[in-house]
Amino acid sequence: MGGVEDDEPASKRMKLSSEELIHLSNGSTVKESIVGSSRDLMARPLQSDGGEEVVGSKGVIKKVEFVRIIAKALYSLGYIRSGAHLEEESGIALHSSIINVFMRQVLEGDWDESVATLHNIGLTDEMTIKSASFLILEQKFFEFLDEEKVMDALKTLRTEISPLCIDHSRVRELSLSIVSPAHYFTVRSPKQDTSRARSRTKLLEELQKLLPPTVMIPERRLEHLVEQALGLQRDACMFHNSLDEEISLFADHQCARDQIPSYALQVDANGISLKHKLSGHQKPVSSVSWSPDDHQLLTCGVEEVVRRWDASSGECLSVYEKAGLGMVSCGWSPDGKWIFSGVNDKSISMWELDGRELECWKGQRTLKISDLEITSDGKQIISICRETAILLLDREAKVERFIEEDQTITSFSLSRDNRFLLVNLLNQEIHLWSIEDDLKLVSKYRGHKRTRFIIRSCFGGLEQAFVASGSEDSLVYIWHRGTGELVEALPGHSGAVNCVSWNPTNPHMLASASDDRTIRIWGLNNLSAKQKDIHGNGIHYSNGGT
Repeated sequence: MGGVEDDEPASKRMKLSSEELIHLSNGSTVKESIVGSSRDLMARPLQSDGGEEVVGSKGVIKKVEFVRIIAKALYSLGYIRSGAHLEEESGIALHSSIINVFMRQVLEGDWDESVATLHNIGLTDEMTIKSASFLILEQKFFEFLDEEKVMDALKTLRTEISPLCIDHSRVRELSLSIVSPAHYFTVRSPKQDTSRARSRTKLLEELQKLLPPTVMIPERRLEHLVEQALGLQRDACMFHNSLDEEISLFADHQCARDQIPSYALQVDANGISLKHKLSGHQKPVSSVSWSPDDHQLLTCGVEEVVRRWDASSGECLSVYEKAGLGMVSCGWSPDGKWIFSGVNDKSISMWELDGRELECWKGQRTLKISDLEITSDGKQIISICRETAILLLDREAKVERFIEEDQTITSFSLSRDNRFLLVNLLNQEIHLWSIEDDLKLVSKYRGHKRTRFIIRSCFGGLEQAFVASGSEDSLVYIWHRGTGELVEALPGHSGAVNCVSWNPTNPHMLASASDDRTIRIWGLNNLSAKQKDIHGNGIHYSNGGT
């Protein structure tokens, strides 16, 4: 077994493709006769893989690997004859003859022979051989059960699968499937199709994932390499802010600066009409938070109470307060069913909408004036707990993590995917932290000015690839999130820019609020001439956003 020479002619190897199945594509079996048959191709011995012939100007692409991957792509795309011709003309086989034999044995259900061939492929990792043997013998086991050959299935389990001494829990499940027919369907993987041919094809795909890529090239390897190259070009593009459909294979990708919102489309000073005046707070209002459905509003007075308002009528729906204490921040749960508030005793409270307190996390959880964020899954509460530290509280697991800074923290902003946190510091730096697993400082952004006021920053652009911030020098600063390079410093305001907000649905629109009492809406300069005059409901439309 496995003694077939690797210089077997491509015409003989390709006979397997036309009669059984050599190539797999999208998990489906392709049975197709090659027009004219590969026997009509000129058969000649394949060249050996010896030597390190390379292609490309850098001298890093091995020709043999390159041709094999192209052949694999042709077969995956359904170009069977083209793949066969490439193998024949280049003299480079997609798979060695022993791998072709192995694949044929698996597809024909020659289980004992396929296990023997597996041992002769030349694999050095014993665990890989055992794991692959386990998959093959498991398929043999299930096919015996399908044929109601229970004793043969039991023999396979006892004498072939169990002695492999791996995945003992799976062996127990297989044992249960013999004594309990109902358990059989729960044990059998969805990948193990009830159709024998499709089930064996799926088995071959699973084996392909186990075996080294030099032995069996992974499915869609060429597509993966191309996608990886396009991704690297996109990430290296400082101004990339457009949909990936616009990236072409025909030229290296590079966006122009005009993809960044840098043109003032609208300046709102006196053009905003008053809809409601929400009265009731006895102290200055420190924070405002819209509900997830935009129908309600939370407001928090400085060390006072939190009020919930109906946005359409202006009616106060509930007041949240604690005797002898004051609220300092507020926020919504992602589903809008609860609210959270920071309290001036440095605790955080969770409330029902009707005002009943559900839970309170005591201790140093927040400062007297503090930002408060809740992740979109509702599991983590994020708050400034000390002047130089941010608390990430997992309210379900009761686990606390801390971001520690050397400088005083003035504000922070959570990314839309809950993976990153922008932290604004007193020393005129903005730090980007990864909070997904281990807390890690990823990047720093410098250049904006902050001496007296709280300046806020935000994520924005396509896939939130940019960081924007206000500044006391009247400019709006934009950095590339990945590289930390300054992309734009937008002039236009005549006072300190306190806050910026990037449109969550339009990557080409940014808003900034300033002490000059104006809000500027920034967009693309090259689209300004295409704006349409749309009148309706007092909503301003521009660049496809609102």
